[in-house]
Amino acid sequence: EVQLVESGGGLVQAGGSLRLSCAASGFTFDDYVIGWFRQAPGKEREGVSCISNSDGSTYYADSVKGRFTISSDNAKNTVYLQMNSLKPEDTAVYYCAAGWYLSRDPIKYDYWGQGTQVTVSS
Repeated sequence: EVQLVESGGGLVQAGGSLRLSCAASGFTFDDYVIGWFRQAPGKEREGVSCISNSDGSTYYADSVKGRFTISSDNAKNTVYLQMNSLKPEDTAVYYCAAGWYLSRDPIKYDYWGQGTQVTVSS
């Protein structure tokens, strides 16, 4: 059974940091791209960052470049999203997903986690 489990969300003040984790199981982790997405109330789900576990390629949305860093520990089947200099507009439910393509498009991903809430207060 494929599982993606996010953790690390919470409430933080603007300017603070959080590290999200996505623990994967039930598929060949090294073959997949893992993406982080977020969805704020009333907004569409948007791609934040993704990483290819096969070659290490990464993608970042312009809104998070220079603040967020994605990394992967293939030995632990876990992908991390280090979020620094957080802003209130980063508030959303954050999801990780697994797919075959390095893409910001949610439709390209086959498996999804349940999400973790990130709230940034001003």
